[in-house]
Amino acid sequence: MKFLLLLALAGAALNTHGRPNAAPKPNVLFIMVDDLRPAMGCYGDALARTPHMDALARTGTLFSRAYCQQAVCSPSRTSMLTGLRPDETQVWGLKRAFRETMPDAVTLPQHFKNNGYVTAQVGKIFHDPASHQDSASWSGPVMYNVTGNGKGHKYILDANLKGGKGASTERETTADTSYIDGKVAEASIEVLRQVAGKPFFLAIGFRRPHLPFTAPDKYWKPFDKTNFPFPKYQRPKNAPAIAFHNSQELHGYSDIPQQEPISEQLAKQLWQGYYAAVSYTDAQIGKVLAELDRLKLRRNTIIVLVSDHGFHLGEQGQWAKSTNFENAVRVPFIIATPGIAKPAKSDAIVELLDLYPTLSELCGLPRRREVQGHSLSALLQNPQAAFKGFALSQFIRPYAALQNESKIETMGYSLRTDRYRYTEWYRFNTDSVVARELYDHRNDPDETDNIEAQMAGTLRDSLRSQLRALIGKK
Repeated sequence: MKFLLLLALAGAALNTHGRPNAAPKPNVLFIMVDDLRPAMGCYGDALARTPHMDALARTGTLFSRAYCQQAVCSPSRTSMLTGLRPDETQVWGLKRAFRETMPDAVTLPQHFKNNGYVTAQVGKIFHDPASHQDSASWSGPVMYNVTGNGKGHKYILDANLKGGKGASTERETTADTSYIDGKVAEASIEVLRQVAGKPFFLAIGFRRPHLPFTAPDKYWKPFDKTNFPFPKYQRPKNAPAIAFHNSQELHGYSDIPQQEPISEQLAKQLWQGYYAAVSYTDAQIGKVLAELDRLKLRRNTIIVLVSDHGFHLGEQGQWAKSTNFENAVRVPFIIATPGIAKPAKSDAIVELLDLYPTLSELCGLPRRREVQGHSLSALLQNPQAAFKGFALSQFIRPYAALQNESKIETMGYSLRTDRYRYTEWYRFNTDSVVARELYDHRNDPDETDNIEAQMAGTLRDSLRSQLRALIGKK
């Protein structure tokens, strides 16, 4: 990978704010996993086999109630990396790049680059297309696609490489590096070796467990006899139709029936594929962290592990993401910071939006006042500290507007508080409400019953006022 040398040369010219004798700035290793719900042992998932992510959690702070701002790749990643909500970036779908609407935005890695860091990307950090990669954020070449779109990017079997979507799962006896996440780990290790000795912000993006669920056979085998649950695939009682989609993402795969419901046998295969893919990516993360230790970099490196959004495995009658339900918007989020007591768990409600100001503060970078999140540094010091007490997520309808944002008809805003999830669906760019939802997490943590019509007016009015103040509605 000779082109990586350009990155090393770019970094060689940089030091900490140009002061060669300054105390070393902490490095940042930022690990993003695509479509990972909290299916990890450290989050209490007894089915999961995630020893490396679990070990990382034991060295840092695990946020048990962290939420993305929109449960689909591009809007979520854009929000996290700009520190701005989707309504500010105007990225609500998959086609629009944020520089089209915010050409002067300063991304999180760009902020580090502007303050003396070498910044590097391996794998998927921004959304996948070449047009969405942001050269202004990085010190050297962007390694967002280490396989191209051919063999190993999603599949290795010829039967699945005929164009379009192949099967929803693939299980073959093969090396980890046959698939893309193994190649991402390998490339990340090489970059780590090149930037060691310089203050760096290295962002690594793993693509599994995003569909298709493809991983080497050895990650499938431990689950061959697992009794995966068969969720009640019903939509919540009294929930409005606009809250749902038809699981179009899953139904596009060649082995998934287009109209019939998912059978129990197929559902269990999908569950196994998801958990196998999680284990596969966990192993790749372990390789990167082992190299960090071999290079003796961990003692001065802040490690962040996060997902862009969650994932439905049949719950609420949904597969994949693209909703405002807990399964889609809740994410794993771990920050391991040198010098802070560990392990720790915080049950505070936090948002991915909060990452930008947190890393800026931890690394002594200037505060950017336009950033809309709140620093988590107080929670890192004291996981029981009071925090803002809410998370705000949103999603668009119809589903087809993901591919063409000019077709957006409705926007749903969802407020998560300590006890409730309250959602209002608005005609796009108006104050006209078309549907409401309310779920009581104390009595209904699986969000099976919309009780909005049953709740006392005082509670509803309070939640409505809080939500509308956040989104600027009357």
